[in-house]
Amino acid sequence: MPRPSSRIAGIVPSGKDGWEVHFAAWTRKQAGEDIIMLSVGDHDFDTPSETIEACVTAVRASNHHYTPLPGLPRLRKAMAATSTACAGVATEPDQVIATPGGQAALYAAVQAVLDPGDHAIVVAPYYATYPNTFSAAGADFTVVETPAEDGFQPRADMIRAALKANTRAILINTPNNPTGAVYSRERLEDVAKVCREHDLWLLSDEVYWTLGGGEHISPRSLPGMAERTLVINSMSKSHGMTGWRMGWLTGPREMIALLINLNLVTTYGLPAFISIACAEALENGYGVKEIAERYAGRRTLFLEAIRGMNDVTVRGSEGGMYVMLDVSAIEPDDEKFAWALLDKERVGVMPGASFGEAAAGHIRVSLCQPEPILKEAALRLRRFASAYRREAA
Repeated sequence: MPRPSSRIAGIVPSGKDGWEVHFAAWTRKQAGEDIIMLSVGDHDFDTPSETIEACVTAVRASNHHYTPLPGLPRLRKAMAATSTACAGVATEPDQVIATPGGQAALYAAVQAVLDPGDHAIVVAPYYATYPNTFSAAGADFTVVETPAEDGFQPRADMIRAALKANTRAILINTPNNPTGAVYSRERLEDVAKVCREHDLWLLSDEVYWTLGGGEHISPRSLPGMAERTLVINSMSKSHGMTGWRMGWLTGPREMIALLINLNLVTTYGLPAFISIACAEALENGYGVKEIAERYAGRRTLFLEAIRGMNDVTVRGSEGGMYVMLDVSAIEPDDEKFAWALLDKERVGVMPGASFGEAAAGHIRVSLCQPEPILKEAALRLRRFASAYRREAA
């Protein structure tokens, strides 16, 4: 065949391919093995029934046609109201644009602020798609690690050290995937100061904002940041709607107006019946409180179940859907640890190094399983860690 574009050919997996552990665990579970899947961040429960019924009603009402490029007016209004609650900044519908999922919002943000050859900073640990989203834009990027011993909080001095003459943007994620770290106001103010001093865009992934276990602080709310911040959001986690593919981007209205043109040549709008169901879910908060309470309870239960485990340290893990465990005192190679845990105790987790070197020596444990299964997984992990130490000795 003729040569593909370098843009497409250059989108490659980043870091260690820890997804191999997940796929192996999934394959073995499908074959009938007693595998506990704690590797992927997809809910183990269905979308709230009220949202489903809203979608069915919308389908039957002949909502099968094209929609406006930035999203249905009702949907944008609901997203703006949610953004107001998320950031604590009054947001109008013309400051948001609907996208098919949070990843599409991230892609749109990167395309909006970076030209080929521009430079960005990615704060790590990071969600697996981040580096290649920049690569797909033809942009250069530098990964800035957050020290594990500092609770995976961003450090402005490390960000400053990575700045280049052509740096245009910084990407952060709080509450963080994979670490569960919730960035403090002080650290976010430090990052905001860097952005203001160097006239940078801040891309803020806040898809876990309802699962933070406390007050959510959006950098968009900080002085001088509303005009230079693009907030990535999604209904996947907060509303239990991973497969519905609905997200949005919040930012300055001038930038949102330009991004409508990107939708013209990419998504060309979103499905009407899904948009109506999502608007109703946002307006009524279907599932939000229950989902947040469920994950908070699971986090507390799992952390209590592993309390006192020798040579295992909890890092981050204040919010989101994950717990991050430092297992380096048992086995420095986190991928080796994850494979052995799968083979010996049939528990699938993600190696931390899959998300950047800051998480090397850690494993990410998904809380997307019912509490009895999480208890059993904790027992297996405790047993495995004890046996692994004895074997190593």
